[in-house]
Amino acid sequence: MLTQDQIKQAADRLYQAEKERKQIPALTLDYPDMDMDDAYAIQKSWVDRKIAEGDSVRGYKIGLTSRAMQMASQIDTPDYGVLLESMFFDDGAEIKASDFLDPRIEVELGFVLNKPLSGENVTIFDVLNATDYVIPAMELIDARCLRTDPETGYTRKVFDTISDNAANAGVIFGGRPVKPTEIDLRWSAGLLYLNGQIEETGVAAGVLGNPANGITWVCKRFAPHGVGLEPGQFILSGSFTRPVPVKAGDTVHADFGPLGSVTARFV
Repeated sequence: MLTQDQIKQAADRLYQAEKERKQIPALTLDYPDMDMDDAYAIQKSWVDRKIAEGDSVRGYKIGLTSRAMQMASQIDTPDYGVLLESMFFDDGAEIKASDFLDPRIEVELGFVLNKPLSGENVTIFDVLNATDYVIPAMELIDARCLRTDPETGYTRKVFDTISDNAANAGVIFGGRPVKPTEIDLRWSAGLLYLNGQIEETGVAAGVLGNPANGITWVCKRFAPHGVGLEPGQFILSGSFTRPVPVKAGDTVHADFGPLGSVTARFV
């Protein structure tokens, strides 16, 4: 396991990478013995620094829950990151592309809770009962550490992604909120357009068979630490499309059919 000093140093490197808009090499190059606990400790240190600057926790994202995302990332286990208040954008937002290092867009469903959820025995029925509404969303992901090192060809590991707040950088949400029992969440579909051209399609069942299962996963992951999900929190359940790179001048539009759509423009 890493020392507290090493954890803080690693978090500082990610923090500076974001501030200076310059990607750093994967942390596992310097810390090859890093484990899952180390990675989440680095993530927490990074989040704590953000909170100390005045930001606040608004929810969580669950990542790498679909086969499409696991194949795209060459990682085979889910992870989670923290959603901060500063990361949220309204439907139709203009987003400054230069604020990010390697921005990409994914199609997801967001769950807003009205009851607490915690423990190792949380079921999909508990999740549905604790959800106020489900809403279409796009996740803006970013990478503060290099996905592939240009000099060595080294590919980042799952511990690098987790340390990097599970690559989360933003959430754009809109469309029509629905009660989770009003529709079969498995068949919620998304069409992702980039500059008017369709880039990706996906069905929410790609997320662990049902996107609500992503919420059960994070509850079970938090349970040993005595942490749960709280009413009012916004939970991104996981992408069911591969990430699509975006740059200044691009417009992204996610069409969720009867649930409406979400749009953002990068400037």
